[in-house]
Amino acid sequence: MAVDSGSLEFQWPVRIYYEDTDAGGIVYHANYLKFMERARTEWLRNLGFEQNNLAAEFQIAFVVRKIAIDYLAPGRFDDQIIVLSRVNRLGKVSIEFEQKVTAANHLLTRAEVKVGCIDMQTHRPRDIPRGIYTEISNAGG
Repeated sequence: MAVDSGSLEFQWPVRIYYEDTDAGGIVYHANYLKFMERARTEWLRNLGFEQNNLAAEFQIAFVVRKIAIDYLAPGRFDDQIIVLSRVNRLGKVSIEFEQKVTAANHLLTRAEVKVGCIDMQTHRPRDIPRGIYTEISNAGG
């Protein structure tokens, strides 16, 4: 796992397990969303923010607002894949990511994902807390 502030990218390796595939040994399409979600969580963790602490300390959560995804090639059982996450835009209440899944340097899936910061009590949009916003900005967001 690495945050490259030069290219603003975070890479998270994943092994494809049998449970991730359909009967033909191909990654089930919805599992790419899980891989991407985990990569964004690991990205936050790498910046020093645990999801449970965000809820407890700041009463916030980051939730998916919008996803546009393209499936380009199949991932297969036992593949070692890389989930690449890059912040394209950091807004006052949202973060827009470009995420790609590759195997052996071949692009399998790409997505544009917009997450919003919400208040845990009201479930309404809320500004990203200043310290978190600053840390993301400093990481290249």
